[in-house]
Amino acid sequence: MSKSVDVVVMAAGKGTRMKSKLPKVLHRLGGRALAAHVIDTAARLLARQVVVITGHGAPEVEASLARSLSTGGHFGVRNLAVDPVSATASVTPPALQFVRQEPQLGTGHAVQQAVPVLADDGITLVLSGDVPLTEAATLQALLDVCAGEHLALLTLTMPDPTGYGRIVRNADGEVQAIVEQKDASEAQRQITEIYSGIMAVPTALLRGWLARLDNRNAQAEYYLTDVVKFAVADGCRVRAHRITDAVQVAGVNSPLQLAELERAWQRRLAEQLMTQGVRLADPARFDVRGSLSCGADVDIDINCVFEGTVSLGHGVSIGANCCIANAVIEDGAVIHPYTHIDGEKLGVRVGAGALIGPFARLRPGADLGPEVHIGNFVEVKNSTLAAGAKANHLAYLGDATVGERVNYGAGSITANYDGANKHRTVIEADVHVGSNCVLVAPVTLGAGGTVGGGSTITKSTPPGALSVARGKQISIANWSRPLKKPK
Repeated sequence: MSKSVDVVVMAAGKGTRMKSKLPKVLHRLGGRALAAHVIDTAARLLARQVVVITGHGAPEVEASLARSLSTGGHFGVRNLAVDPVSATASVTPPALQFVRQEPQLGTGHAVQQAVPVLADDGITLVLSGDVPLTEAATLQALLDVCAGEHLALLTLTMPDPTGYGRIVRNADGEVQAIVEQKDASEAQRQITEIYSGIMAVPTALLRGWLARLDNRNAQAEYYLTDVVKFAVADGCRVRAHRITDAVQVAGVNSPLQLAELERAWQRRLAEQLMTQGVRLADPARFDVRGSLSCGADVDIDINCVFEGTVSLGHGVSIGANCCIANAVIEDGAVIHPYTHIDGEKLGVRVGAGALIGPFARLRPGADLGPEVHIGNFVEVKNSTLAAGAKANHLAYLGDATVGERVNYGAGSITANYDGANKHRTVIEADVHVGSNCVLVAPVTLGAGGTVGGGSTITKSTPPGALSVARGKQISIANWSRPLKKPK
């Protein structure tokens, strides 16, 4: 029977090179905090618990990560199986707890703080909160190498290993030690196999080795990497799982590194989408900052951003420079360029075959039926539009219920707010609203009715009627405009 996995995430560092008041592990990649990505990965491994070691900005880090886990996280992009382990349909969040490292006296000292909450019957997997893109399949392979009895290290060969701890092997190729850059001899600095900062180790063994750490080194810190020499001395085999993908072990220490990993993350998602058949005009100009699922024959033009949870049905076309968040776009809908859709908590639904934009804005609660047309500079908020309804230009629909085949004129608005409360406008099927009308809610326009252009409607109208509410036109013949007075 395999042992349970307890994940320890080191997230206590200040991250001074980020030059930010925000704790480093809360900087966002793909729309989520760096450390939240690490916790997501732990969930894919079916970890028993995640212990996050905090220090700098601890209250903020703890509150943010607890909130992220309580909302379920997103556990990767749906239908984008970046690695086999993450392809599970649903993932149960692991138990999450926090321990604090104050002051920060090194990586070994950090993990020492987690020891009291770790059970000896498990495997401890040590991760870093600023290394967000390690794939679950890679970590599962490392756990397999550990096998509940070995000390397993994730390593990488780098052309330029400067700054990393070196993997020291004996003549037989067995790992003997990890030597930090500042403590390495000139010969050791020529070693190109580096330690990634990720290890898996039987917890019962780790507990004893951590108790033997000292800080007699160039940085006067307690190095976690010293457990390797203790393992060797105790006759425990140290095994390395070497990978070639540097992105998986890349950390974030500066805004430049964060931006580089953001592009690596987006490229990874783009490639997975294209493998599924999604057509991206340019995968380098594409951003997912949450969860995106796509049907067949989806086209996405350049500079589109997807946030929150977005679902695109079969045959959906997304024009250039669109921002879409928390929305369901059904089959065959076309979202023209420069459209902004943000469902926030209420969500937005765009029905099959609908045409939206360009330059349209759909806000929370917009629910559009099949074949609805929303044109340029039209805003829809908390409103339902039934099949075939159209608002093609320069209009506002807020807190409205719009029936089938309604034609809503240019420049018309629903006046839904009286200064204290919101009220609803009901426009029944086949109504034609002329240009530049104001519908003062609460009001109902009866089915098949017509509202003359320029009308301000304050009372409900009967079905089939023409309703006109505007001042009588007056023309004054031979009228002269005022002239400027001479100076």
